[in-house]
Amino acid sequence: MSDMLTQLDRVLRLRMQQGDGDSSYVASLHHKGLNKILEKVGEEATELVIAAKDAEGRDLESAEHRALIGETADLWFHSLVMLAHLGTDSRAVLDELGRRFGLSGLDEKAARQKS
Repeated sequence: MSDMLTQLDRVLRLRMQQGDGDSSYVASLHHKGLNKILEKVGEEATELVIAAKDAEGRDLESAEHRALIGETADLWFHSLVMLAHLGTDSRAVLDELGRRFGLSGLDEKAARQKS
């Protein structure tokens, strides 16, 4: 899984640095700036919430479930574009998830509130 994220990170970084906004969707987002990227993240998050509600109680092979997976991929993708724009990548997120792994969610949340 992280191989796919590493590959995506590399492509997103290249498109940000070398991409032509007329021929690359990612480059066009970077040229439009952080606010446009955040707008897309918010849009995709909303679409994911709606897809999740539609998928509840549906079979894993249903169109609603496929839409849920597609919207999740869209949100992850645009989140990766955001991270690249801000100079980081999926590795930092995976490292943070690894740090949290095995911690009680309640304990982890309490520790964040203390800092």
